[in-house]
Amino acid sequence: MAQYSIHGTHNVPLKLWDSAGPFEAGAMQQLRNVASLPFIHRHVAGMPDVHWGKGATVGSVIATKAAIVPAAVGVDIGCGMMAVRTSLGADQLPDSLSAIRAEIERAVPKGFESTQGTNFLKGGWRETPNAISRMWNERFDRRYAAILAKHPKIDGPTAAQLGSMGGGNHFIELCLDEGDRLWVMLHSGSRGTGNRIGTYFIDAAREAIAKETLDFHLPDRDLAFLSEGSQLFDDYIEAMHFAQDYAKVNRELMMLRVLEALRKHLPAFTTDKTAINCHHNYAVRETHFGERVWVTRKGAVRAGAGELGIIPGSMGTGSFIVEGLGNEESFCSCSHGAGRAMSRGEAKRRITLEEHRAAMQGIEARLDEGVLDESPAAYKDIGAVMKAQEDLVQIRHRLRQVVNVKG
Repeated sequence: MAQYSIHGTHNVPLKLWDSAGPFEAGAMQQLRNVASLPFIHRHVAGMPDVHWGKGATVGSVIATKAAIVPAAVGVDIGCGMMAVRTSLGADQLPDSLSAIRAEIERAVPKGFESTQGTNFLKGGWRETPNAISRMWNERFDRRYAAILAKHPKIDGPTAAQLGSMGGGNHFIELCLDEGDRLWVMLHSGSRGTGNRIGTYFIDAAREAIAKETLDFHLPDRDLAFLSEGSQLFDDYIEAMHFAQDYAKVNRELMMLRVLEALRKHLPAFTTDKTAINCHHNYAVRETHFGERVWVTRKGAVRAGAGELGIIPGSMGTGSFIVEGLGNEESFCSCSHGAGRAMSRGEAKRRITLEEHRAAMQGIEARLDEGVLDESPAAYKDIGAVMKAQEDLVQIRHRLRQVVNVKG
């Protein structure tokens, strides 16, 4: 049974998985703005975690023909999740997990800090580990040099942030599933490299569109687009794919370091051979409804039939490992999380430290004012969000946090 509602917008409908609660007025206007673009394929899909974003909502799936909107991809290109299940059980964990959290924080740069030196504020390595330098040299150095040769303004820290977490809603967690098996889960993206690429091409698209005479109204300057066949479009695709690959490897390197940190404190363990590593801010070529199109998932996960994905709730409400059902109406997608219920500023004003501590009871995590904007109350009800997308995914595992690391 279809769980979406249909809202007419010009000739392109919106299909919204909004039964978890009505979308905010600003987000609805952004969805209508996107649907008014002449190169939209079929419809715009809104996931149940939709909330206002830059140009396009977070939690939307946008299929386009012969064009891409850089702001719809966003500036955290390739941001996503990774999860690995270990052979350890809850009974093999120590009573206090504070030493493990501290070990993870030493192993992976987070926020704006460096793991070495308290005054080195860049959220990366003061001295990049040899293994990470080798990975950069083997996988990325030549590709990045080719991008900079055409667009030198993109340059900035690269290898020094590979294998780092960042801040905001990025995190590292230890979780237990319904069988009390221990999982390692983390959330990060392409760091400053992807941010510079995204910001540069959003500005470049605006400048390019300003020089053109369009035969339609562009409702938001942040919906400036690049047309397939142009040099700028080709350059963006090259840089975007670079950032997406960087983000995927970034998560893999973080995971390796977290597992190494755990081995210092826990009994010997193995991990499942198959890890889940999925983007939720990206664009890719796919075939939908018989046509080859660009699919931009801005805060959405691919949920093709049988594909595994990760849907986190918040730092205190658990997460889900899901299997996609391949629903074509959502362009084979699902939500990327619970979605924000409050802006960061509103959360800091409304949520008290006492409320945050109560919500995080039983979880080894930061309990200070610096993370109030990430407190569980700042997010939508993950249970309602999951209920709203039962036709998109089925739940394979429900995870509950025992350790949370934030930047």
